[in-house]
Amino acid sequence: MSPPERLMADYAGTSLTIGPHPLALRRAELALRGVLRASDLPRGHHGRRVRVAGAVITRQRPGTAKGFVFLTLEDETGIANVIVRPDLFSEQKQAIVGEPYLLVEGTLQIQEGVTSVKADRVIGLSGGGPEPQSHDFR
Repeated sequence: MSPPERLMADYAGTSLTIGPHPLALRRAELALRGVLRASDLPRGHHGRRVRVAGAVITRQRPGTAKGFVFLTLEDETGIANVIVRPDLFSEQKQAIVGEPYLLVEGTLQIQEGVTSVKADRVIGLSGGGPEPQSHDFR
């Protein structure tokens, strides 16, 4: 069984795997597209344009956040926090709400030890692998 087949079988049977993260199997392709790993973000420079990708593990839209949406993406190295403006959410709602894997382009924000990406563009990653269970605001 190939690594992708093993991954799909693990998720089909248990909804998780002890093998490689689905994004690990695509890391070479993502690196060619300039996508950083979650673990690279804290070492970046505030204000820098970045790309990050991962499985969506949470989608949050607190009532007190004035329409902002917060995503947590997971890759093989950890998590990346993403901030989505209300207008961007409206424009790209289908991908943000419906896609299990996302690629986000935006500006790196590092403030008081908290690292996040303020999204300018959100793209669904087709063929990302098994669909992870996310915790959503829906």
